[in-house]
Amino acid sequence: MKIKSTKAAVLVQSRQPLVVDEIAFPDALGVGQVLVKVLYSTICGAQINEIAAAKGPDRFLPHLLGHEASAQVLEVGPGVTHVKEGDTVVMHWRPSQGIQSPTPAYRWRGEKLNAGWVTTFNQHAIVSENRLTVIPASYDLKVAPLLGCAVTTAVGVINNDAQVKIGESFVVFGAGGVGLNVVQFAKMVGAHPIVAVDLLDNKLSMAKQLGATHTINSKGVADADLDAQLRKLTDPKGPDKVVETTGVKSVIELAYNLTHPKGTCVLVGVPSEKVTMYTLPIHLGKVLTGSEGGDCKPDIDIPRVIKLNQSGRLSFDGIITHEFSLDDVNAALDLVRSGSAGRVLLNIAGG
Repeated sequence: MKIKSTKAAVLVQSRQPLVVDEIAFPDALGVGQVLVKVLYSTICGAQINEIAAAKGPDRFLPHLLGHEASAQVLEVGPGVTHVKEGDTVVMHWRPSQGIQSPTPAYRWRGEKLNAGWVTTFNQHAIVSENRLTVIPASYDLKVAPLLGCAVTTAVGVINNDAQVKIGESFVVFGAGGVGLNVVQFAKMVGAHPIVAVDLLDNKLSMAKQLGATHTINSKGVADADLDAQLRKLTDPKGPDKVVETTGVKSVIELAYNLTHPKGTCVLVGVPSEKVTMYTLPIHLGKVLTGSEGGDCKPDIDIPRVIKLNQSGRLSFDGIITHEFSLDDVNAALDLVRSGSAGRVLLNIAGG
């Protein structure tokens, strides 16, 4: 194989900083495996949850992280037909076309290093063929990582999970990387009004630019007052469609209670504690659903989004707010945890 070792950020212990170090590669690619040079990666809330062990004790330590990036294909293993050497690709966590390969056999400090079918916090990666989608080489490689999760999740939330219809009232809690894209796709399908709720004015300003008809800064606002404001802007019985992206217990409960009795509440954010809900409304027509990446299909949705972006129908300007090197990954993660940034970019190839 062309690469024998590379620099990577390793999760060694839950709730501790990542360790940036050299990792060793196997001698050859297996069936369905693809060697890529990772160019840029963005950071998703999923990585924050992994580091925090939000879903329970981590059985796979030490392991690699990251699931949305732009990359260049360097080498393909046996059986690979959907990508070839030299292709520019988006790396994504949702399965797509091609083989689902065995996971890579990395080594770190002489021991086994675990990794899933895709990881992006490493300068080179062995990736399963079905976690790669070819894109035009001319496409903005700093924007392309958004298509691996944030943007395609938002597409799926609107089209598949919430199934937003023309004229339906819409509220999104959280105006981060996913929330901002949810706003512009809600506008694209004709939702009205579209209300974005967040704690930061700069994020709400961006939501307004992308299609929110109303914004509310909920900092210091009691849940009952926020509920009343949102019903006044949408419908006394509550908005038709509500999307929750923060994963905060109290916000999830508010979002569900706010939703119209015949409406749909979609939970994108993953809570770190148990949530309490009165479930009788579900028996009477209210829909509550979680979202797994919006059930998007990367090989279909990514090319569609690129066409919309290139035609000017869709803008990603301003969604990426900060850029860090791989060496500074822990500072980047701290910024994401603070909630004060949009999508944070890692310049993987640059160090």
